[in-house]
Amino acid sequence: MTSQDRIESVYAAKGNAELEARYDDWAAEYDQDLGTDAVWISPRIAVARLAEHVDIGSTILDAGAGTGLVGERLAAAGYRDLVAIDLSPGMLAAARAKGVYRELRQMTLGQPLAFADAAFDAVIAVGVFTTGHAPARAFDELIRVTRPEGAIVFSLRMDRIEPSFTDRLAQLEANRHWRLVERTEPFRPLPEAEPEVLHRVWMYRVTG
Repeated sequence: MTSQDRIESVYAAKGNAELEARYDDWAAEYDQDLGTDAVWISPRIAVARLAEHVDIGSTILDAGAGTGLVGERLAAAGYRDLVAIDLSPGMLAAARAKGVYRELRQMTLGQPLAFADAAFDAVIAVGVFTTGHAPARAFDELIRVTRPEGAIVFSLRMDRIEPSFTDRLAQLEANRHWRLVERTEPFRPLPEAEPEVLHRVWMYRVTG
């Protein structure tokens, strides 16, 4: 199976159990397929935006951490207090081997997260809000576990964006749960694998 086949396979997964199994199967080849062959640039862009606004000593949740490619970027930028969650045990095992997280736990975005309110100074979620992955309702829990004035940085697929996402972003801002700080222009996150796919990186601050 090629890297493109594996990407399409996870997009086509029906339900969290199937998605978990496909990511478990992909874990050993993920960094080569996505980080090297497909030239996945989203982690670099998202971490750069977070670093503009988030203190180096902050406690950061990497939500949907996968194999830890975002965590590696955060660690290289000087962040040390990192927690990872992902639905795939195989992905978490690969992330654990990188040695950049103080804690790794299996959790699924879109379901209640087993963290206290305001547990984190910032949350980052890269490549998670895309076709067949985390639903728009997952933003509510990310807001809950982020302290007031904490940052939430995420990438969002734009070429197939569903109204549930645009509506939820706007509703959460209208209800003063968060406020928009910035968003990038659309970019190609996988220029060597899926040049037609477009993402943006968004950053919000949680309101108190």
